[in-house]
Amino acid sequence: MILSSRPPLHLTYCLNIHPGETWAENFAAIENYAVRVRQAVAPGQRFGLGLRLSNEAARELSDPERLQAFRRFLKARDLYVFTINGFPYGRFHGTAVKEDVYRPDWRTVERRDYTIRLIDILAALLPEGVSGSVSTVPGAYKPWIRTPEDVQRMCRLLAEVALHAAAVRESAGKDVCLALEPEPDCFLETTDEAIAFLAETLPGAAPALGPRLGVDPQRLVGLLARHVGVCFDTAHAAVQFEDPAESLRRIASAGVRVGKVQLSSALRLQNTAAALRRLGGFAEDVYLHQTRLRHPDGSIEGFPDLPEAIASAGRAAGPEAELRVHFHVPLFFVEAGPLASTSSLLAARFWELLLCSREPHEPPAEHLEIETYTFGVLPDELRAADVTESIRKEFEWVLAHVARAKG
Repeated sequence: MILSSRPPLHLTYCLNIHPGETWAENFAAIENYAVRVRQAVAPGQRFGLGLRLSNEAARELSDPERLQAFRRFLKARDLYVFTINGFPYGRFHGTAVKEDVYRPDWRTVERRDYTIRLIDILAALLPEGVSGSVSTVPGAYKPWIRTPEDVQRMCRLLAEVALHAAAVRESAGKDVCLALEPEPDCFLETTDEAIAFLAETLPGAAPALGPRLGVDPQRLVGLLARHVGVCFDTAHAAVQFEDPAESLRRIASAGVRVGKVQLSSALRLQNTAAALRRLGGFAEDVYLHQTRLRHPDGSIEGFPDLPEAIASAGRAAGPEAELRVHFHVPLFFVEAGPLASTSSLLAARFWELLLCSREPHEPPAEHLEIETYTFGVLPDELRAADVTESIRKEFEWVLAHVARAKG
């Protein structure tokens, strides 16, 4: 939905909450769920979609006839597409995903080719005058990056995608940003790392990459800045004990394009025996739930998944320590006994920054996407009976904060 036309600001939810790996399954989710969500939160209004396409679904939707049929469907229902989640390449529901969600990573041509396919699909679907974003893996899972050559390889493949996006802009007039999504335990996990890579390392590779790619290095620097940026996930920042508003401000101030902001909340709790017992109910076999433990002295300890975090916190940390867990919970969730969420960190300053209501500059992003993909693995007491009802309540939560920020 369109929150603002000047400057442009679009809001949607990510369709990755609905299981589906083929285009037929994705399309069924749009027909059966997204249309109902639109009717509940924006009846009679144009409604934007945040697609999630696996590599398989992207190949299927690339068929010209299928793509044209989808365009007719969108037009008939006053829907439009402005963003695609291109993070999970393969299966994302109903199987052990864990760190495989980062495969193939940005060292591989498979990731490059998949992303180029998504950019082409998005360019074919974007309305005139609306920019597009494709969110993606933040480089790779950090333990897999061992040599400078790994980083150089990622820079080259990202540059090749930037050149493709630039060619699409020149030929079709459609502007698409590839947005790397910092996440705990990944090559890019903190605001500092995202800024260093996108404002220094990637443009710094241009003098060597330009001649190899047949483009002037200075022009390549500009194309990288325009077409490669950040997907800022508020839950990921909160798990790192970062302030979302300040992190977002710093990224934009560094000249890094914010392709998309994903509105999401993570679990938070004090390190008590009761809270840890309750937290055990969130340990599951599908997704990776990176966890951070902040000790009373301010030091932060990291764990790759919930079982390791629960075991260590129970042995070595006192009740004054705080845990934050990469387990997305609905934005409207406040607390359940000793468990709380990081949604309270999305305070007035954050919304003012997004809406530019008290800022002397343009908002840092044009795209907002509600992203609570874990609905299917939430404990029963936190899960609404109907997924569309949960999504509707998240939209209401966001729209209420937007209204307050607008004053």
